[in-house]
Amino acid sequence: MKQCHQFYINGQWVTPTKSKMMDIINPANEKVVGQVALGTALDVDLAVSSAKQALNTWSQTSREQRLAYLDRIIVLYKERMGEMAKAITTEMGAPMEMSVKEQAAVGITHIKTTRKVLETYLFEETKGITHISKEAIGVCALITPWNWPMNQIACKVAPAIACGCTVVLKPSEFAPLSAQIFCQIIHDAGLPAGVFNMVYGDGPEVGTALSSHPDVEMVSLTGSTRAGVSVSKVGADTIKRVALELGGKSANIILEDADIDASVASGVESCFYNTGQSCDAPTRMLVPEKYHQRAVEVAISVAQSTVVGDPNSPTTTIGPLSNKNQFEKVQNLIAQAIEQGSELVFGGTGKPDNLKDGYYVKPTIFANVTNDMLIAQQEVFGPVLAIIPYADEDEAVEIANDTPYGLAGYIQSNDIDKARKIASRIRAGTIYLNYPDFDPYAPFGGYKQSGNGREWGHFAFDDFLEIKGIVGY
Repeated sequence: MKQCHQFYINGQWVTPTKSKMMDIINPANEKVVGQVALGTALDVDLAVSSAKQALNTWSQTSREQRLAYLDRIIVLYKERMGEMAKAITTEMGAPMEMSVKEQAAVGITHIKTTRKVLETYLFEETKGITHISKEAIGVCALITPWNWPMNQIACKVAPAIACGCTVVLKPSEFAPLSAQIFCQIIHDAGLPAGVFNMVYGDGPEVGTALSSHPDVEMVSLTGSTRAGVSVSKVGADTIKRVALELGGKSANIILEDADIDASVASGVESCFYNTGQSCDAPTRMLVPEKYHQRAVEVAISVAQSTVVGDPNSPTTTIGPLSNKNQFEKVQNLIAQAIEQGSELVFGGTGKPDNLKDGYYVKPTIFANVTNDMLIAQQEVFGPVLAIIPYADEDEAVEIANDTPYGLAGYIQSNDIDKARKIASRIRAGTIYLNYPDFDPYAPFGGYKQSGNGREWGHFAFDDFLEIKGIVGY
């Protein structure tokens, strides 16, 4: 049994102020694999106090000192990559190969990227008679989700400490195992006491306590739009900076000149990747009307070849959903879409026939979807694709933008100039052309109800810095 019974405060593992435990459930078999302690506002007070006390010293450290700490973190992270991958598979169900190559690996990628940016980042400059200084904003509360646990922890913690901030991390209570390993890595790297603190807990208790705390200057949240609204309201009383990376309903526009079969196949795979539990997943596939039927045929073929099963099996394509709540949500949304008349062409409600235990769902495809349907408007966060036919490029752009979200968009075309022109018309934070490779230096964040602020690379530093003007000779 894995025990996450202690928090990390002021450089030490400490016992919570109250004993309130939650079972850690392996989503692949619904078995209890451990317990995590859930914190309270009192634990948050202790963590924030520790971070506040460390701020004056840490914010004055040199670039070279922070680089040295990041170097130690990178070395230690590499040593524990295998252990990290196993923890992620156990707690949230990602297939083991994906956990090794993507889920665990992306954490060290963000830390390395941060280190590279820090080498040359311009914290000081003079323009005319004004000296401009970019300084650490202060104590930062970092609230992260369960779907990409190391991606979100690393892409927040690394730039925050690189900018001279001190932090209190609240990882998802559904993914505490990987967070515990990350925390031990920070400890073993010798980061000064109070610079990094971690408190497990849920949103209503610990998340609210952090967001409302008067000594927290900045909150960075990755989560649902509902959670983002709550954090924004709670944080408003103390006028703290709030950076949000929230939900999405990304459109994948396949233009007429694209290779339809290849574009559709890759689009389905991208939608189903991580069991559909990625906020920027291309869940709305927009295809020219004349190619709609062909797109449906290709999509069904890909779905048929998708292997749902034990994440520890090398043949598994997608594992279970990460927790019971998410399983029930996805089941309900599929059922509602069917009730509303959406054309189900593959999958549907219930578990795959050969899987009785675990939060497994059927890869599901709806065809002939119109953008006013529930399945085209609500974020499902599961392996569910809506195929939407369009008449021309203008209508495709209109459909793509007809959503409360704006996190990402996808365009497939053999004409890169045309693709870029269309990308300029899509109201979303990141547009991916022809399924490119992952770029950790690209800005990541959303328009509209997908949030504000940007993460990754150089852009990640901005939210953790205040700008000071010192005017005069």
